[in-house]
Amino acid sequence: MARYTEAKCRLCRREGQKLFLKGDRCFTDKCAWDRRPAAPGQHGRLRKKLSDYAVQLREKQKVRRMYGILEEQFRSYFQRADMQKGVTGVNLLMLLERRLDNVIYRLGFANSRDQARQLVRHGLFKLNGHRVTIPSLQVKTGDVVEVREKNRQTPVLLEAQQVIARRGCPSWLEADGAAFKGTVKALPVREDVQFPINEHLIVELYSK
Repeated sequence: MARYTEAKCRLCRREGQKLFLKGDRCFTDKCAWDRRPAAPGQHGRLRKKLSDYAVQLREKQKVRRMYGILEEQFRSYFQRADMQKGVTGVNLLMLLERRLDNVIYRLGFANSRDQARQLVRHGLFKLNGHRVTIPSLQVKTGDVVEVREKNRQTPVLLEAQQVIARRGCPSWLEADGAAFKGTVKALPVREDVQFPINEHLIVELYSK
């Protein structure tokens, strides 16, 4: 499967804000965005006015990169969101939030979504008692996510649980760190996404 393998900090600098792609490092002085808050490349510091299309494109790229999804899959999520009842942009964000890898990240079992995706593919988690290896699975109300017992002393899991307090756990999830378990109490709503996103720009981009 294709995936992005270049420096992740370049993505934050390109989008002009922190996307928190490297977990706890983003909260330290080592964060590349804090040290060089300009787009990468020779002309990164030049200021230029963006067209309406460029603004829409940058918003789409920001969300896509934040959740670690390639273009084809992101467009598929948009098409699903467009077919559902309600506001398309909100539906899109809720589909992304309900991904299993995002839920694991939100529960504090991984330092980043990228790390959560890797842990799921390696089979470290169970969903409702069954081992899962598909990061894109959509969770639903009442689902229980837990770390397999033999993997509970994995260093990256223990490290992630120590830093969860910095970003907090959303209200639609309930984390039990001592039991290495989390529960989906309800489906997410727009207010649960605190990161600054203008989803209507993405809808405008794909509606052209």
